[in-house]
Amino acid sequence: MKNLKNILVIVILTITAFNCKNETQPEIKTVETATEVKNVELDPNATYAKAEFKIEGMTCAMGCAKTIEKKMAKMEGVKSATVDFERELAMVEYDEAKVTHESLKNTVTGVSDTYSVKNMNTVEHFSKAEKQ
Repeated sequence: MKNLKNILVIVILTITAFNCKNETQPEIKTVETATEVKNVELDPNATYAKAEFKIEGMTCAMGCAKTIEKKMAKMEGVKSATVDFERELAMVEYDEAKVTHESLKNTVTGVSDTYSVKNMNTVEHFSKAEKQ
């Protein structure tokens, strides 16, 4: 009888131990993100122009404005690009020989069909944020 109890206890412990290990564990995925650093040397002989234009159709600062800003900044010949979500205003400094107003517009509308470019002007200085 004593041996039977011992065997029964061992069987119950074994079943319990194996059943506890069958719990589903959350799947962990490791995703590498690479931040591409733009190591472009600016041409000292290039003529740089500044353009300002309205971008309509943006719905958020991080998803829309930052995505458009990054796409324009990666364009060859673009020195700097800033998109102000609150004012719906893009400010881009670019090499006139490599970038045109049309290529800037195509880059913005290429991000999403919901974005539209209005009132693109070449300016001497970028407009400042309005004081509130």
